[in-house]
Amino acid sequence: MIKILLCDDHAVVRMGLKMLLNTDEEMEVIGEASEGDEGIRQAMELKPDVVVMDLSMPHGKDGLSATSELKKLLPETAILILTMHDDDEYLFRAIQAGASGSILKSAPHDELLSAIRSVAGGNAYLHPSATKRLMEEYIGNVNKGDADLFNLLSDREKEVLALIAKGYSNKEIAEKLIISVKTVETHKSNLMEKLQMKTRPELVAYALKKGLLGYGI
Repeated sequence: MIKILLCDDHAVVRMGLKMLLNTDEEMEVIGEASEGDEGIRQAMELKPDVVVMDLSMPHGKDGLSATSELKKLLPETAILILTMHDDDEYLFRAIQAGASGSILKSAPHDELLSAIRSVAGGNAYLHPSATKRLMEEYIGNVNKGDADLFNLLSDREKEVLALIAKGYSNKEIAEKLIISVKTVETHKSNLMEKLQMKTRPELVAYALKKGLLGYGI
């Protein structure tokens, strides 16, 4: 069962989301909040697997600030940003804040359910148009000379990066490479440091750009 906390300033939106998510036998909405500070308090108390976080909440702490603070307090909790803004600035700020994914409020219901399952499983989720733009951004960075960063990676780190891009969890990567989960986490930490990245979605976009999906596996 995926335990979910909803954080949105519109009660009607929360009610609609709760009705939708609770119809799925694998999901349960365990709490609601109308602004960021309340969302953080609820998350600390309820320990949800996923927080569905609205970006634009005019009263109290906004979604980006709450996401950044919550990831420091509960790093294992996945945060899925729910936004009406199909805009690069919001996308990159959400990823930098530590969000596991982003989905538009206009997205179909089944896409929302898939996004929640994805981030709950430790994977990244970006809606298709955002993925395309993110890849284009990193391709642009390659043209500016990030090839040297890639050359810093060991073969094992490249294997781990490829498996992250394929959507494998840390546990699944450990089983596939016959190493411990702690070693996978160390490799992931080293990847982020060498590539100057902070989140899993950034690693996924980088791996896709580098064409690592078939690397050594």
